[in-house]
Amino acid sequence: MVDGPRSDQRVIPGPPVVPLLLTGLAVLALLGRPLFDLLVVSDPALQAWATVFVAIVLQAVPFLVLGTLLSAAMATFVSPEAVARLMPRQRLWAVPVAGLAGATLPTCECTSVPIAGRMMATGFPVSAALTFLLSAPAINPVVLVATAVAFPQTPEMVLARFVASLALAVVMGVVWEWLGRPEWLTPPTRVHVHAGSRASTFRLVMQHDFLQAGGFLVLGALFSATLNVAVDPNWTAAVAGLPVVSVLVLAGLAVVLAICSEADAFVAASLSGFSLTAKLAFLVVGPAVDIKLMALQAGTFGRQFAARFAPATFVVAVVVSAVVGELLL
Repeated sequence: MVDGPRSDQRVIPGPPVVPLLLTGLAVLALLGRPLFDLLVVSDPALQAWATVFVAIVLQAVPFLVLGTLLSAAMATFVSPEAVARLMPRQRLWAVPVAGLAGATLPTCECTSVPIAGRMMATGFPVSAALTFLLSAPAINPVVLVATAVAFPQTPEMVLARFVASLALAVVMGVVWEWLGRPEWLTPPTRVHVHAGSRASTFRLVMQHDFLQAGGFLVLGALFSATLNVAVDPNWTAAVAGLPVVSVLVLAGLAVVLAICSEADAFVAASLSGFSLTAKLAFLVVGPAVDIKLMALQAGTFGRQFAARFAPATFVVAVVVSAVVGELLL
């Protein structure tokens, strides 16, 4: 019996330096926008860059705060064992039920990995735990509402994201059930958060996740603003005009930018010139496989697992996005 809060047994390190610096940059940009306008008033390109950057951050931050609040509450007060007990033990039903459970549990990518690890430790089928790992960050209510706000003129994007992300999660669960090998998976180690109370644990988790997610949001906003201003529109149009290439480009971009799922829709919406299907690929791939997730999965489940699971997830995500985009967008 362990005293103190569970917090999904996450070890919370100190504030991440790079995300902290990027988050600080966003705060400075928002607070100093009037002064910045005065300095660059004669340069339309810089004005456009600042407008795009600030608009993305301002739109996304409320959903980022709400998402990290709910995720921290999940990590602090909800036991993964309790989640596992609600799921059917029959493998036939466990995978789709675990996928749908992601729609009701507002967890971010960083929280879903340790929850899935703890579910496995309680004897829950690995295939279903992995399904939950992929679905929870992608189809929870906060993410879907944020997507609706980011795409007000194309509400079908919300349905497309839900269908594609759920399909990805279920397919990967079934693939693991058929082809997965126990030796590829290192059993998750049960570790503990050292905090004096549930309140302090909640604060630590919230602080860490917000700084990390905020940093990646700023990175995505910086890239998007630069793409809209500095890159030749003819080049963007040429890439966007090639359906397969544009889907692969935005899918790869999602892996590199590693934006939190509560905020990625605003970055996707700002990528003007690209098709809705390409943007859907960005939204489906990001919460399922990006650089921070690969590192987290390798640390939790082992390098053998991450080396197989991440590339397979990327391929399935791209295919599912293309199919769903063709049907619904």
